[in-house]
Amino acid sequence: MPAVRERIAPRVHRPPHPPPGRRRGRPSHTFWPYALIAPAIGGMLYLLVYPLVRAVVISLQDFRLRQLITGDAEFVGLRNYRTLLSDPRFWEVTGRTFAFMAVNVVLIMSISTLVALMTERLGRFGRTVVLCSLVLAWAMPVVAATTVFQWLFHSEFGIVNQSLTALGFGSFDRYPWFANGTAAFAILVLLIVWQSVPFAAITLYSALTTVPAELYESARMDGASASRVFRSITFPMLRPIFMLVLSLEVIWTFKAFVQIWVMTRGGPGDATTILPVYAVQTALSSQRYDLGSAASMVTVVLMSGVLVLYFRQMFRQEDDPR
Repeated sequence: MPAVRERIAPRVHRPPHPPPGRRRGRPSHTFWPYALIAPAIGGMLYLLVYPLVRAVVISLQDFRLRQLITGDAEFVGLRNYRTLLSDPRFWEVTGRTFAFMAVNVVLIMSISTLVALMTERLGRFGRTVVLCSLVLAWAMPVVAATTVFQWLFHSEFGIVNQSLTALGFGSFDRYPWFANGTAAFAILVLLIVWQSVPFAAITLYSALTTVPAELYESARMDGASASRVFRSITFPMLRPIFMLVLSLEVIWTFKAFVQIWVMTRGGPGDATTILPVYAVQTALSSQRYDLGSAASMVTVVLMSGVLVLYFRQMFRQEDDPR
């Protein structure tokens, strides 16, 4: 048989194929993603950043009713802040604001944790009833809920006075709740706690459903008590969500305004006046919009300082070896 020589084709070096989705001559990044998010960013800047910058500018000006109409405000530097910080009423309101925030946050987080733990231990029907009730309470508008509380504690027609009088407490017959500073403060705390517990309880309950059941079974087999299980298993697993909810409640209670303004407008006297209410009162009572803006900026700085200290402590706990 004749020998057959195999011809070996010469190898041709070809450039590697470009990855799918990318073609030559086209840039890897286009402006379309930025164009799609531009409206959202523009709206955020207009609705959030611009009012903040405008408030900062007004707090550095002599801005009263005439300047509001004519627009020729004069820059006075930090004079408004010096006037504000030298006012004894401002420091009294600041202390009341921190006390109001502390009382609300402690009650909200304590009640929400108990409600979440209770909901986890209920059956399907009980959980459904509790969660639906929380959602309905959470969905009620703030002004509507505040109006209902005003009716409940009305001196003549309120059901609270009628119920207490029927139980034998004759001193509560036509008792003027909103004329007493301590009573008005307590009613506002009750209202804000009632409005805030649903969100916190539902969030904490959702976090509880992610805790593995095997951990609880192992703890029960070791003879751990309910309090020891909560300290050693439940709370460490809930800590990230718990701290997040706590920070949100600090923000919401620190800047509470609608409930107080609708119910008491800061009265009687200054018993329910906190920093947001103080800022509005200062701006509207004598048209001192510059002092009102300065009070708002101080409120933002104080709230930011509280959150910074809180987050530093939280991150420090996370970095500590266990």
